[in-house]
Amino acid sequence: MESLVKFVQDEFVTRKDFPEFAAGDTITVYYEIKEGNKTRTQFFRGVVIQRRGSGSSETFTIRKMSGSIGVERIFPVNLPALQKVEINKRGAVRRARIYYFRGLTGKKARIRERRR
Repeated sequence: MESLVKFVQDEFVTRKDFPEFAAGDTITVYYEIKEGNKTRTQFFRGVVIQRRGSGSSETFTIRKMSGSIGVERIFPVNLPALQKVEINKRGAVRRARIYYFRGLTGKKARIRERRR
């Protein structure tokens, strides 16, 4: 049964080619918003908190600060409204899921940049 699900995902789910990114990276996600009969592109720039799942059910969580309030948004990788993903900065972190980042403020909330 598991192989059948994997086969269907590989064959019928169209994968978009996004750059490789991981937790700690600062990325910008451009996605389409439909309001009535109009569509517009909006972006969400923040730090990747985690990547979860695999295949067609893979998601990633991005966190940004809007004023003094933290805003998190979860994006499915195969969301049809996703247009593109840009990597702004590569972050050097030791964890795959940086939930501790939620509790940090000020200078402590900075992530070192990973050298290429």
